[in-house]
Amino acid sequence: MLETIKYLIGCVGPSGYGSKSTAEQVTVRYHAEYSSTAIITGATSGIGAETARVLAKHGFRVVMPARNQKVAEDTKACILSEFPDAEILIMTLDLSSLNSVRSFVSDFEALNLPLNLLINNAGKYSHDHRLSHDGTEITFATNHLGHFLLTKLLMKNMIETAKVTGMQGRIVNVSSAIHTWFSGNLIRSIGKITQDKSQYDATRAYAISKLANVLHTKELALRLKQMEANVIVNCVHPGIVRTGLMRDREGFVTDLIFSLASKLLKTIPQAAATTCYVATNPSLTNVSGKYFVDCNEASPSKLACNPDEAARLWSFSEIMVSTKSKTQLLPISMDWMINDETHI
Repeated sequence: MLETIKYLIGCVGPSGYGSKSTAEQVTVRYHAEYSSTAIITGATSGIGAETARVLAKHGFRVVMPARNQKVAEDTKACILSEFPDAEILIMTLDLSSLNSVRSFVSDFEALNLPLNLLINNAGKYSHDHRLSHDGTEITFATNHLGHFLLTKLLMKNMIETAKVTGMQGRIVNVSSAIHTWFSGNLIRSIGKITQDKSQYDATRAYAISKLANVLHTKELALRLKQMEANVIVNCVHPGIVRTGLMRDREGFVTDLIFSLASKLLKTIPQAAATTCYVATNPSLTNVSGKYFVDCNEASPSKLACNPDEAARLWSFSEIMVSTKSKTQLLPISMDWMINDETHI
């Protein structure tokens, strides 16, 4: 109850910011070093667009991967109308397709640009059972596997950029507090919702993907530390905000629910604050593998903190994004992958 009251009135935490802080407020003293580049997925609308706008304002060259080029051009035009000197690059990317991710990275590398900041912000909430281009449940494929492969393929550039410039690279994974709603065998559940339409529940699928975002963050932080790379990774819960995730459920009931819950909702500038804080604040230098809410470090679920589960998901993800893998397998029958006692 006390935490809810603090949230509603916007009490600030140790960082000096809280639930009412906006992306502009948390970056007011920040300016990117010359030629710093940020890739922001899902930057054409909502939280991602606000994140792109604020980072462009503070000097970042912003790369906007997008499926819909027209929407991306409109977002770019809006940013340039406010900040004419901003550098915004639009590139094609469909996170639900592993081949599209590979093509995007190849095209980006051809530009010979540095990469200082990667914000894995794009999110998918599929109300109906659907499979990705590669045969994996669409929400998990987009929210986790696409970002997992994107990060993996961009890592060499990020590490090299940090080495050459001396500036610490940062990765921000946008998760959600809904990750706490899932408990159980993660890999088996992914298999079930992929193979068996009757097992599909949209909210459970979304929770699984958001848990995967936290586990990815934990394991990647460990691996970067072992490599002694000057790159950190953290994840954030942006808060509850009405975004495009709900676009296919507009109507009286949805409007009523959001009206009743309006006191708990953040504005988009408030929802983008934690991402921008974690992406830019100098106090987080060398802080890695953490979970942030309202611009302050918080505790994720017990399962999200399990290092064995993080390592297991990493290995599973490596298999799923491998060019040698036939991802249609998602293989409930492959007991070596999903057995409770087996950790790959």
